[in-house]
Amino acid sequence: MNPPRETSTGGWTPIAEEAERAAKVLHPDANFMPRPTRRRVLTVANQKGGVGKTTSTVNLAAGLALHGVKTLVIDLDPQGNASTALDVDHRSGTPSVYEMLIGEVSLADATQVSQQSPNLFCVPATIDLAGAEIELVSMASRESRLKEALTSEALDELGIDYVFIDCPPSLGLLTVNALSAAHEVLIPIQCEYYALEGLGQLLSNIELVQQHLNPALKVSTILLTMYDGRTKLADQVTQEVRNHFGDVVLKTIIPRSVKVSEAPGYGQTVLAYDPGSRGAMSYLDAAREVAERGVREQR
Repeated sequence: MNPPRETSTGGWTPIAEEAERAAKVLHPDANFMPRPTRRRVLTVANQKGGVGKTTSTVNLAAGLALHGVKTLVIDLDPQGNASTALDVDHRSGTPSVYEMLIGEVSLADATQVSQQSPNLFCVPATIDLAGAEIELVSMASRESRLKEALTSEALDELGIDYVFIDCPPSLGLLTVNALSAAHEVLIPIQCEYYALEGLGQLLSNIELVQQHLNPALKVSTILLTMYDGRTKLADQVTQEVRNHFGDVVLKTIIPRSVKVSEAPGYGQTVLAYDPGSRGAMSYLDAAREVAERGVREQR
């Protein structure tokens, strides 16, 4: 953390520091993030609910988009929370990921531009997605419907650099579709008790997808979320995750933040809702780390 800045009177004002942080978000021209040499498709998965999966998806995507990288969010959760946070229309009847999965519309037809950035796109989830898992069971190539929709040609048409797929908190057919369509998996892990509970099952499912559907899939990124520096437990969980997963874990840790929780209620990411907050700056740092890692690993 940077030390407090002194004012002309020798004092320090938190408001001035927050304004300076906000300027990095609101005026990103001097802080462009590197675009990948090859498009990256990341599935954000963890069947444990409440770990910051959707929050991380939309805020990482927004951080990249605000800094010059064209980013697409696929909302594959029937709750539609990512669509809400990106302020895109997801009323019933709107062309959505459901129609895309069953082959009724193309990626371009289902994609909307978020009001928060001209570089930020979203394929929304409507209530129709709730029954999709049952419908998919009887369909041909049921595990690869999303992959078939996200062709290189369709993504090239939109000029997309990054795709983030937000999964439901389960390991059903929708999540299998997301894993089949992606190159990488990003796993958010909260810095709380039982953080690693159920993670073994997720990793086993990823291995099954690697063996049978998508050999190129890898767990590339783990993001620690909901960190509360007041507790020893948060530090213990952080150390345990770093010891177990090594360099896959991002250096940036997302703190527990009221602002991060409030933002979706206003149809915004935290980067738009309160750009000077600790939560916004943490997600911005994480997005930069994702971008810079991607460029290094693709060389």
